[in-house]
Amino acid sequence: MEDELNRLKIKVVVVTFENDFLARSYVEDTALTWPILIDSTREVYKGYGMLSASFWDIWGIKTWEAYFKEILKGNKPKKGEGDIYQRGGDVLIDPTGIVRLHHIGDGPADRPSVKQILKVVNAG
Repeated sequence: MEDELNRLKIKVVVVTFENDFLARSYVEDTALTWPILIDSTREVYKGYGMLSASFWDIWGIKTWEAYFKEILKGNKPKKGEGDIYQRGGDVLIDPTGIVRLHHIGDGPADRPSVKQILKVVNAG
């Protein structure tokens, strides 16, 4: 759905707390085309309430379902690097600086779909 994001002039930025080496490795492994910002002090994460997840958030049923789906596609799950307990999330900020979507993931498999994000964009 990258074409739709471009058509709507939505700018995507990936934020990570990982070091430069791991960030570059992620970009290469995923063929990421969007800018990646390194938040080494995790101030952005803290500012949006993305603190540490619990053991069950990380290793719960949703995570195993996501791994199983990837295995069915022929993808082998990779060993986590860095702090696997850092919560991720999605934040959608409109051109005027208003936060239109603020989703804190319960675990690695808990993310809004691109369709859900586009619904928020189209409603605004």
